[in-house]
Order: sequence, then structure tokens, then C-alpha cells
Amino acid sequence: MNLLEITELTLDLPNGVRLLDGISLTVAAGETVGLVGESGSGKSLTARSVLGLLPERSTAGGKVLLDGTDVITTSPSELLALRRHSASMVFQDPRAGINPMRTIGDHLTETLRLCEHLPADQAKERAIEMMASVRLPRPEAHLRQYPHEFSGGMLQRVMIAGALSSSPKLLICDEPTTALDVTTQAEIISVLTEQRKSRGMGMLFITHDLNLAASLCDRVYVMSAGRVVEQGSAREVFSDPQADYTKKLVAATPTILVGDAEAAVPAELVPLAPAEPEDASGALVVRSLSKSYAIRGKTPVRAVSEVSLEIPRGGALGIVGESGSGKSTLARLIVGLESADAGEIVIAGKERTAPPRKRQERLAHARSVQMVFQDPYLSLDPRITAGKSIEDALRLHSKLTSTASRAKVIELLDQVGLTEKHADARPRKLSGGQRQRVAIARALAIEPDLLVMDEATSALDVSVQAQVLEVVADIRRERGLTVLFITHDLAVVRRVCEETVVMKQGEIVEHGKTLELLTQPRHDYTRHLIESVPRPAWDLDEAIEEAS
Repeated sequence: MNLLEITELTLDLPNGVRLLDGISLTVAAGETVGLVGESGSGKSLTARSVLGLLPERSTAGGKVLLDGTDVITTSPSELLALRRHSASMVFQDPRAGINPMRTIGDHLTETLRLCEHLPADQAKERAIEMMASVRLPRPEAHLRQYPHEFSGGMLQRVMIAGALSSSPKLLICDEPTTALDVTTQAEIISVLTEQRKSRGMGMLFITHDLNLAASLCDRVYVMSAGRVVEQGSAREVFSDPQADYTKKLVAATPTILVGDAEAAVPAELVPLAPAEPEDASGALVVRSLSKSYAIRGKTPVRAVSEVSLEIPRGGALGIVGESGSGKSTLARLIVGLESADAGEIVIAGKERTAPPRKRQERLAHARSVQMVFQDPYLSLDPRITAGKSIEDALRLHSKLTSTASRAKVIELLDQVGLTEKHADARPRKLSGGQRQRVAIARALAIEPDLLVMDEATSALDVSVQAQVLEVVADIRRERGLTVLFITHDLAVVRRVCEETVVMKQGEIVEHGKTLELLTQPRHDYTRHLIESVPRPAWDLDEAIEEAS
């Protein structure tokens, strides 16, 4: 019997809107099943229905059999028992699932004490065992720590340990590696795979990363608009997609191709070099830049160490590396949000090393360089419309009238693929991809010499990510815009940037042409990053067969 069997599941809101329409899927013991699709396709709603976590006042139809019990019709007490012993869930954002005021030990032992009725000492021992099983380095010391002392990858392991503490038969993972760097993602996936095999449990894995799904899942279901549009083995679905929607997702997914022949690289993946500018001098020149942070009672942390780089006008440089490698600190130094301890920053021929202090200096620096952050919802004021946020930037840096500003706003939104109706919408009414386009439009409103994009596409669906990257490519062609692109996604760098810099612990360990760097890496750390990128399981199997 399958651990999970969903049959013709429907979900309707009180206003008659149908969120899920006839979903059917199964998960067997020891099997990993993927749910893929864009945001809003119904993936998370389907997964939450397994635990009875449905929207308030919604109406569900069909059957959701978890370990033989129908979740939709079962009593609250039976549902609670299912949540405690049959299935657990790992959510996308671990910081949203752990109380920041309580220690990691409190979080992990609470379920063991209250649900398993273990004495405090036994619960503590079990928590230490669970943390060791997910490869946390210092389990006993971690018990006394708080969530803010952990990196995103370490905190996600804590969430996995907590989900596994009740020995569930089914583990539901909702985007557990989104926005993690490739090496941390590889470690988390390795932990999940190891636990699945050792426990013989089933796993329902939700993701918008098709490369990840291909490397991990036995079977996949492709969802769109609340329906399953295609299903089958991962190899069948991704190698030979039948539905038009699946074909679109596969085409939009950036990949890293292994090999050293540039001729083997599809033309659409080769970065688009802008027309040769009349002035070939560097739009950005960084010389021997360093930055350290003092920590009370500890040795100062060297975030950026003797970094030097240059981007020609109209060029695009990618900076890659793990979390903590110094990428974002370097970006903040260039934008003027941090002050450097040593070194020099020159943007468009003007020295910009010291953070601007006076109003005119801040305005001049902002006109020179703009930044697009990872989460546009946090960088846009939720109280004002998208159009007003762009118009405010225009009015601050120019003397345009209200009518002229409004016209310019519409023009900018059109450049990033949005319309006038989006100008009148507040951020919460826009999708993630639409918010990111508004952030790009606002950054471009004052026509900066340099655009810094810090993980600007890491949390977007593959199709939306492709659209945003195409927007950037179009603007580069039209304006000769210079781009500094910071990311942990090597496949995105492969599509966007002519040159790439690899950072580790604040230092540049490798720098070169993107194609050469990804196909013929010279540094061991670069090789490690490339090897950590998810590859289809069948490719790995074939490589093992060839090697043997």
C-alpha cells in the first residue's frame, strides 16, 4: 500500500475560486516524488493538504489517504496523531519556523517531551543524536545556541532534525533549499537522501528547480494552475516532456554543460556581449579592497581581503561563492552602504571609496551606482504603489514634473515587461517576479553607470528568472549598462556574464572568462562548486557505468 494516495483532490474558497482541481498522486515507502511548477501552481497547497493544513473556510473534495487514513474526513484527534507519527514537513524558510527567543535545544526537545513523553535527559540525548545524524558539527554546543547564531544551511538541518524526531513514515519538503548556495544545497540533499534510505521513508519534494528535481526524484508531477499537467519518471518528464507547459519550464532552466568545447554550448546560453562602447575604460575599478568586522572577545572577521577587479563599460561580471565568502559585503562596499578599511573604488572614472555622508554626495553616489537586492518585497515600501516608488526616485534625482514623471514610470515599466496597471498596484498585489522587475525599473530610473544585482533571481521560478534575465540582457543591449551580478547559481552566471570571479573567505581564488572557468576550472574550490551543482541522476549513473 502507498504511504500517500491522493485521489481527485479539489480545494475551493468560499467565493467559489478553485485552487486545486482534481489532483491525484501517490508516494510509496522509500520513494522520492517531486512536485514541480511555478509559484501559484498549487504545489504547497497540495503538500499542506496531506497534513490537513488547509485555508480557513475552504472546502476540500476527493481523498487524501495518509498511511491508510483519509485526512479530509478524519477527526481532529486522529489528524493530530498523523501529524505526530505518520508525516512531518520541512518548510522553505527555517527562520520562520523556529522561535528566535528559544534555544535550539528547546526547539528539538519540546516534541520529544510533550509527544513522545520522554524525560528531559533522554530528550536531550535524542536531540543530540538527531543533530549528529544531519551532520551538524557540534551537537552538544548547538543545544545552547539561538537561531540567529546559525547560518541558513545549519538552521535548515535543525528543521530537518526536528521533522525526523518523531520517526515519520512520510517527509514533506517544501522548497527546503531555495536561496541556499550550491554546496550547502548539496549537503542538505545528501542529508535528506541518507535519512530516506536509512529509515525507508517516503519523501514528497516540492521545488521549482528542475535540475534539483532531476537529481533527487524517482518520479515527478508537473503542476500548473492547480492541475497536474504531466507525470512520470524524472527521466521521461525532463528528457522528453510532452506538455507544452513542461517544455516551457525545461527550456527556461539554465544549466551548466560539462565539457571544454565551446561549440557544444547552445547559442541561447552564451552571454550576449554588448556592442563595443566608444569609451572602453572601466565602469568599475576595485583595487586592493579590504573590510573586517570586529567581534567582542573574538578575532576580527576578515570579510573582504585585498580584492581587485575591473568591469569595462557595458560588461557583465559575475561573482560566485558560498554564503560567507564576502560577495554581499563587496557589493555593499561598492554601493556605499559600508566603509572599506583599505583599498580604492572607482566608478565611471570617479573615486567612490568613502561612503557618502552629505546629501549631495549621497545623491551623486546613487546616480553612479544602484543595487537590486535579493528580496524585492523588503526593498519596496509596502505602503505605496509600484509606480510611486519609481516616481519618488525620479523626482529625487531630476526636476521632472508630475506628468513627465508618470510618463517616465510607464516607459520604465514597459522596458521591464510590465504595464500601467502594475504601476497602481502595491507590492503585496504583485508576484515575486513582478516585484523584482519593479525593483529593476526603479534602479534604472536614474540611469546609473553601474547596476549591482545581489542574488536578485535566487528565489524566483525558472520561467520568471528567465524573464528577468532577458530584461537585463535587453537593457544592456539598449543602454550599454554595466552589471555586477552576485549569485550562488553558477548556471545563471553561465547565461548572463562574460567574466566570472570566484570568492572564498573574502578572497578571489579564480577569475576568468565564464565559459573557460566553468568548463576548465583551475582552482580546487571552483571545481568543488561546479561538482555541487545538481545533475540528473541518470547522467550520474551513466558516468559511473562508463568509469567502471
